[in-house]
Formats: sequence, structure tokens, C-alpha cells
Amino acid sequence: MIKLQVIGNLGKDCVVNNVNGKNVMNFTVAHTEKYKDSTGAQREKTIWVDCAYWNDRTAVSSYLKKGTQVYVEGSPEVRTYTTQDGKSGAALSLRVSSVQLLGSKSDQGSASGGAYASGDVAAPAAGQPADDLPF
Repeated sequence: MIKLQVIGNLGKDCVVNNVNGKNVMNFTVAHTEKYKDSTGAQREKTIWVDCAYWNDRTAVSSYLKKGTQVYVEGSPEVRTYTTQDGKSGAALSLRVSSVQLLGSKSDQGSASGGAYASGDVAAPAAGQPADDLPF
């Protein structure tokens, strides 16, 4: 088994789709790394990960908004394709097993923690402290 863990920001709002009677939450996570190239210049590299969270409990989808920082974990899949101009491409996708909300861009400076959602667990209602979760 291969497990992939990603921390990054959502590139757009989560979309809930129904495929053959099953719910899937689709979202994209961007992870940006900063590094110095061979000349010593500061560079950035962003990797986009397409995420599919197959789960009938879709309440967490309302918290998965553009810019929200998340931790996602699951099994990686690589999808290859050919562009219209004939070039080969590849995309990294993740079949999500759990997602943890870490905060939004406006929360970056605050010390508040995020809500947790994994498997059957939904994020707490707005204003509900994370330690008051019913489990």
C-alpha cells in the first residue's frame, strides 16, 4: 500500500458529485515549496493534487472552500493524458481516506486550530469548539 499525505490550500471550492449512486467530493489542493536554484535565486514550485473523497457524509464539503488550508491523506493515482497539441501529460490524483481542515487564509495569523474530518466524522458547526465534538 502506498499512502500520500499533502498539506496545502484548496484551489477552488469543493464540488459534490453523484457517480453511479455514490457521492464523491472533488477538490484540488496546491502545495508550494520554496527552494534555491543552482544560481542561488529563490524559486517556487507548486504541485497540484486532484482529490476525490468517496464518502456519503458530505457535510464537510461546505467547509472545503477556496483558500482553505487542509491536510489530506489517501492513496495516490497518476493519470496520463495527451493534450490537444499531441504532448503527453500526467496528473497526480488522490483517493482521499481522511481530510483535516487546518484553516483559511484569513486564519493564518490566528492560533486557533482547525476542525477534523475523517471517514464518518464531520467538521463542527461554526463557533463550536473542536473539543466539544461528540466523540
